[in-house]
Amino acid sequence: MKIIPCDGPFGVEILDLDVTHITDDELNACSAVQQKHGVIFFRDQQLDCQQHIEFAERFGEIVINRFFERVEEHPQIAMVRKEPTHANVVGEDWHTDHSYDQEPARGSILYAREVPSKGGGTLFINMQQVFESLSDGLKETLRGLRAVHSSRHVFGQQSRQNDDNRYNNADLAVQDSIHPLVITHPLSGLEVLYINPDFTTHIDGWTADESASLLSYLYSVASQPENILHFNWRKNSIAFWDNRATWHRALNDYPGERRVMHRITLAGCALN
Repeated sequence: MKIIPCDGPFGVEILDLDVTHITDDELNACSAVQQKHGVIFFRDQQLDCQQHIEFAERFGEIVINRFFERVEEHPQIAMVRKEPTHANVVGEDWHTDHSYDQEPARGSILYAREVPSKGGGTLFINMQQVFESLSDGLKETLRGLRAVHSSRHVFGQQSRQNDDNRYNNADLAVQDSIHPLVITHPLSGLEVLYINPDFTTHIDGWTADESASLLSYLYSVASQPENILHFNWRKNSIAFWDNRATWHRALNDYPGERRVMHRITLAGCALN
């Protein structure tokens, strides 16, 4: 097993490893490097659906997303697809999966089944690094705030994303959750800025306008080019990211082509 730094501000590729035969020592090494970087990548992995599930279960309990399409006979796996006729791609805004839940997801394991001839990459930002870059005064202010996260506007009845039948159960998108703006990561113990443009609606106890000013500034700081890692997919690649430590977004730069990914999400815990 070889660990190679990505060409970017964080992240690693793990080479010479077959994830269907991963040992306990290799598993621990992967977990440790993911804690440090927030996202790890594997190439050239030949997985059927059951093997994908078994690999994910080595890291923890699987949580089934209630909104995404599910792979037939394998409800643990969410279908993330863009057909040639689709104008939008799933996840094209900066976000972190399941932040709208009371116990947000620990991580997501995305496996490339079909990729376009070019484009279709995924961008990542390490939000622990972003928090660390802020001034001491702003850090102290943010530590005392909490933010509201919601699925209503993304997956609910009025969502613009529900017009192409890639999402289900809009009637279940009725929950809101409140999390600290700055969490202590459950595994690394490091402080992480925990907000995201897609699911965070406002700061708890603030008006929408008051919230927008601060959130927009923080989003602008986070999304500076020097913070962004660009992962180029190949068929049979895996990206495994920590939802408590990173943002991600899918690029919509392959019009008229198909992209099919299988995603498994791991259950997390309440954040403090």
